[in-house]
Amino acid sequence: MLETATFAAGCFWGVEDSFLGIHGVVSTRVGYCGGHTDNPTYHDVCTHNTGHAEAVEITYDPLQITYNGLLKIFWECHDPTQLNRQGPDIGTQYRSVIFYHTKSQYESALASRDELENKHMFRQKIVTQIIPVTVFWEAEAYHQKYHQKNSGGCGF
Repeated sequence: MLETATFAAGCFWGVEDSFLGIHGVVSTRVGYCGGHTDNPTYHDVCTHNTGHAEAVEITYDPLQITYNGLLKIFWECHDPTQLNRQGPDIGTQYRSVIFYHTKSQYESALASRDELENKHMFRQKIVTQIIPVTVFWEAEAYHQKYHQKNSGGCGF
């Protein structure tokens, strides 16, 4: 049975790239999560008035990659000590968030964060939020698999 994981770690283009091609990842889609308005657009999210983060929803086969394996990729694909930014991208939509779907995901996320903190893997404190998933609003079609369709980058 397939499972779902949802992460925010800066510009969703780069985050999606980190999970594409990983054995066990069945599909990805980018969108907006964690906000308080319905059906936001990219323009809406960029106003900083919706509360949404740019996020990636990952459908995966837990027999091929574990949630902990996905967490490892999440922690490695961004700087979880930067509040509301990644590289040159600044704003609350670029915050670091683990949106958990189950109690088991919540416990795994906390344990992985605490392990990184206890090992002092970063010079600063991890600011990643670990919160329940909310409605995931799929982003506009041009954002999906952006780097596969275009050249360029998100700045990191």
